Order: sequence, then structure tokens, then C-alpha cells
Amino acid sequence: MSCYFRHLKDILNEAGIEATPDNRQQIDRAIHDIVGVTYKDCPATWKKLKQEIASGEQKGQDFIKKLQNAIR
Repeated sequence: MSCYFRHLKDILNEAGIEATPDNRQQIDRAIHDIVGVTYKDCPATWKKLKQEIASGEQKGQDFIKKLQNAIR
């Protein structure tokens, strides 16, 4: 699956999302959609995701809310 999942444990925990074998693809697709990168382009997605998360606490919180909405 995605090369960046191991780095997202804290984000997923904060979002209240547990990554399981059954939902990892759904989470991965949601992340790609949120950051605006074509699905399965892992390096580009991770690069944009890092920028999104590191650009400030509010941006990180916005990302978490978008992810929660996409998964639920």
C-alpha cells in the first residue's frame, strides 16, 4: 500500500481513524483526493502531505477534518 502510512500514525489517531487492511485503500484514496494528487502517485502525495501538515497547526487540523469527512 502507500509508502507514507507509517508516518501518519499520529494524524490518524488524532482523527480517530484506525487503519486496517480493509480500509487502507479508502484512506489512501481520500488522502490523494485531499492533497490533489492522482491516485497511486505515492511520492508526490507524501511530498504534498508533508507540506500541508507542516504549514501550520490550522492547516493540519483542516487536513484532519477533511480526512474524517472523507472516511465517515
